[in-house]
Amino acid sequence: MRFATIMALGAILFATSAPAQQSFDPSGTYVSQSGRTRVRVSRCGAAHCGRIVSVVGETKDVNNPDPAKRGRNLVGLEMMWDVRPARGGYTGQLYNFRDGKIYAGKATFDGDAMKVSGCVLAGLICRTQTWRRAN
Repeated sequence: MRFATIMALGAILFATSAPAQQSFDPSGTYVSQSGRTRVRVSRCGAAHCGRIVSVVGETKDVNNPDPAKRGRNLVGLEMMWDVRPARGGYTGQLYNFRDGKIYAGKATFDGDAMKVSGCVLAGLICRTQTWRRAN
């Protein structure tokens, strides 16, 4: 009975506490952890998206699983989409052009830092990078 009470209280707290990040505007240009990619995050309808504005090294989407897309330029490519406020930050979809895969994404913000996580298995396994605001 004690476990059920604790779970019920936890559910109430989760449902009634507003995420602090929801009023934060993530728009801006960010530099990846490696310093090799810059992504501009901006409003895209009701959500945010992120487009690559510069990349060092390979400039084509050579790792895309669709052979017809392997010749497209990385600059201008939307690599984050449907980014929306969620508990403690933002969630959305991320395309990693380094491996050609799409991941469930999470982002949290601390000052000029954006911690970006790409996750698989319903968020059980995530890889996180810290990107810095460029502007």
